Amino acid sequence: MDELNLKQLTLAVRTIADEKNLPEETVLSVIEQAIAAAWRRDNGERDQEVRAELNTNNGTAIVYVGREVVEAVGSEAHEISLEDARKVKADAELGDIIEDKYEVTSFGRVAAQTAKQVVLQRLREAEREVVLEEYEDKIGTVVTGTVQRVEPRVVRVEIGKASGIIPQSEQIQGEFYSVGSRVKVFIKDIERENRGPQLILSRGNEQFVEYLFRQEVPELETGAVEIKAIAREAGRRTKLAVASAVPGVDPVGTFVGGHGTRVQAVMNEIGDQEKIDIVTFDENSEQFIKNALSPAEVVKVEIDEEAKRAKVFVSEDQQSIAIGRGGQNVRLASRLSGYELDIEQATAATAPKAAEKPKKNIEDSLLSAVEEATEE
Repeated sequence: MDELNLKQLTLAVRTIADEKNLPEETVLSVIEQAIAAAWRRDNGERDQEVRAELNTNNGTAIVYVGREVVEAVGSEAHEISLEDARKVKADAELGDIIEDKYEVTSFGRVAAQTAKQVVLQRLREAEREVVLEEYEDKIGTVVTGTVQRVEPRVVRVEIGKASGIIPQSEQIQGEFYSVGSRVKVFIKDIERENRGPQLILSRGNEQFVEYLFRQEVPELETGAVEIKAIAREAGRRTKLAVASAVPGVDPVGTFVGGHGTRVQAVMNEIGDQEKIDIVTFDENSEQFIKNALSPAEVVKVEIDEEAKRAKVFVSEDQQSIAIGRGGQNVRLASRLSGYELDIEQATAATAPKAAEKPKKNIEDSLLSAVEEATEE
């Protein structure tokens, strides 16, 4: 049986190396691993120490099977007695590894299949490793990819030569991915786990939104404005705290853009179902918490610095706005401000100023109306 012809394999090394864009040494070592696996399949035992060397000049291979020198041999496939070892190597000692040499030119059918599988699998791993090294320096950037496959828990996306996954936790909730469509993805990480290296992509993290704003707001690059914090629940709502480094520049207006064009461009990418709140960052924590809870109007904030908690008092009609649907507004405001926020209803006692104000205004306007009438 000559299904795995070593001469052909030797010729294939260069071709595979060129095609797969891999170094020849890598391909050679992959093929040598396959030869060792095939030999073990045909002639040996499963966990034997086998290595192979392929001679690329004449298309032959030598297989070396290692056996440990021991006093009492338990398994002939793995061990050799000191007496026998010294016949091969005169100065052999206990604990040495003695290698037996076997020349190989071809394999049986089953072994050939084993070899083929090993070659394919290892080549794929080597290829992915090489490709992923190219993406090592792209971690933290956004690229455009094509949706390859949509699975229940992950979406597979092809980016150039590589392919990556968007796990469920990194997807935008409620977003529909169709095979063949182009999507922008944030390269989050390279995960080197059991199934070989994987590119982990995201559309649901804060950095993705930050990147999109960087594309739309040139003032971020010049340093005139900056993003101080982002809190996001992808597909639902994002809160951005922004500040200006230049006096007279309105940071919120800069991010929103004329007629909301800049924020709209970001929403076009992440979907209209996600609301974006842009609030002004403030060094004063109390004021920042008030801003973070926007669009709710806050009466008063009591901060407990040690516990990093704050009690936020709002009037009755503002309570549901402050908490938000399913507690979302207060959750995101907590993450944005760094304080655990408790929303409480303001009573007349907690907010005397707020209670008096409208009354005074009504009286004023009444008086001025009366005065105007008398003047006439």
